[in-house]
Amino acid sequence: MRVLGIETSCDETGVAVYDTAPGGGLLADALYSQVAMHAEYGGVVPELASRDHTRKLLPLVEQVLADADMARGELDGIAYTAGPGLVGALMVGAATAHGMARALNIPVLGVHHMEGHLLAPMLEDEAPAFPFVALLVSGGHTQLVAVKGLGEYRLLGESVDDAAGEAFDKTAKMLRLPYPGGPHVAKLAEQGDPGRFRFPRPMTDRPGLDFSFSGLKTHTLTAIRKLDDAGELTSRGRADIARAFEDAVVDTMVIKCRRALDDTGLKRLVVAGGVSANVRLREGLDQACAKRRAGVFYPRGRFCTDNGAMIAYVGARRLETGERDVTGQMQATPRWPLEQLSAPDYAGTKAES
Repeated sequence: MRVLGIETSCDETGVAVYDTAPGGGLLADALYSQVAMHAEYGGVVPELASRDHTRKLLPLVEQVLADADMARGELDGIAYTAGPGLVGALMVGAATAHGMARALNIPVLGVHHMEGHLLAPMLEDEAPAFPFVALLVSGGHTQLVAVKGLGEYRLLGESVDDAAGEAFDKTAKMLRLPYPGGPHVAKLAEQGDPGRFRFPRPMTDRPGLDFSFSGLKTHTLTAIRKLDDAGELTSRGRADIARAFEDAVVDTMVIKCRRALDDTGLKRLVVAGGVSANVRLREGLDQACAKRRAGVFYPRGRFCTDNGAMIAYVGARRLETGERDVTGQMQATPRWPLEQLSAPDYAGTKAES
């Protein structure tokens, strides 16, 4: 199947075409980011996001089809992000996908945004085999998931408050860094002294695989205020705090991933979501997995953040099993737990023996 994928869950408009035929794979993809527009407000403005998706989506569809050297009539199916995400933004993608599918008389399917991230490494030449442990780490989610096959997910642990990406963004605001905060905190941390401060590694002194970054955020704010009161909140002081914060987040996630591998006995770790692009996180996980003789897999940099390629891939794999939306019934589900998904009846997604 040649499937068009549409991603409009938040502040990036992504479109791609994926071909399930042997030798096919990802034929073309394009992405438009709204970061510059939302930076003025210090965060995503939902109404502006929805309007911008409306303006950019169809031109991106035409661009991707041209890049893939395809006409609309050559598509065999359309997949779109049905959730979780901003409801207005989701509706733009859902309405466009259903309208095109109705006009072309082809199947259409709403897919789970986090399943897209989870399976984004499948787009790489060295894709992981099932089963594996997945760390999904982004602005809205921090989860550890045991993955047996497509749609066969067992939640091992998740953040009980702020997600890691959210904590990065809030720390960036405290340090008066631009939006989006994560990359700016990481860049500032490169100049910091790792020995000046040591922040707590939350929930690592107790059993379990849940995360909590709210307390770390408060600890960071307290450290900033102390430096400010002492007249030491210089560029050096801000860099040292950024380094201490990043080290604490990275160490926490590495510790939890080690536990997840040990608890499940699995030897493959997949890391996906926007924060998976963090260099120190990758270094820490590479070292931890090497000691356990476990493989670790990441999507390429441009597929760490939201993109249409991951939606096209998941949609294609599910559409080829016969899954599809009921005609005329669009899906837009702002809150949608990953564990509610089910496995399709498709032998190619089963775990290796």
